[in-house]
Amino acid sequence: MPKRNQRPAFDFDDCVYGIHAVEEALRANEPLRAIHVNAARGGDPLLRRILTTATERKIAVRMEPRAFFERLPFKAHQGVVAVTPPFPYVALPELLRRAPPGQRMFVLLDHLTDPHNVGAIARTAEATGASGMVLPERRSAGINATVRKAAAGATAYLPVARVGSLAGAIRMLKEAGVWAVGADASEGAVDLAKADLNRDLALVIGAEGEGLGTLIKRECDYLVRIPMRGHVASLNASVAAAVLLYETLRQRECSLRP
Repeated sequence: MPKRNQRPAFDFDDCVYGIHAVEEALRANEPLRAIHVNAARGGDPLLRRILTTATERKIAVRMEPRAFFERLPFKAHQGVVAVTPPFPYVALPELLRRAPPGQRMFVLLDHLTDPHNVGAIARTAEATGASGMVLPERRSAGINATVRKAAAGATAYLPVARVGSLAGAIRMLKEAGVWAVGADASEGAVDLAKADLNRDLALVIGAEGEGLGTLIKRECDYLVRIPMRGHVASLNASVAAAVLLYETLRQRECSLRP
């Protein structure tokens, strides 16, 4: 048995933790290297389902003492952690190739460093049928274990590109016929109720408080503003993204009705 203060021999970023997230990783046939399960919870019906699937797929299962999970940097693991290869980002041109023109919807995040926000946005993006998500390489959370947990399995299905320049990515998307629409609270922005989102779209979301960078605003075709009637000045980034994504979905579904 490893010593109590010994770190588990895998990169904490390269794992999926929590029952639902691990189940989704299995359902999506992610190439899991091993699954660690709290031996004290081996009889839990939800965990037994994971163990059965892992055994069928010949994935190594390791029953661990409680001390193993106490050494992990995350607490909401529910007694199960799956070790994965590094997250498989796709190149931006590949992201475009995977999404046929007509109903493309990409989500671009401008320097969101909170992995819980990134994961929550990924979850909503996948739920609303987004074609993919784009993250900058600098000053941004990548797809790590916390993002995967917050996404509740969505990152197993949602393609994600990581780019050196978000402005450059916007230009490439625009050249491919995608409209770039930034979320911004400034007076010059179009009210969300009046914005036409029923087109090939890249929704650009900025960090809470900071908002979109000046260069990113200039690259957007136009900006949209979510109406605020109360006293608070802004919404959490993941909430703002959800409002925009579901308004986009609503407009698209309304256009398909006879």
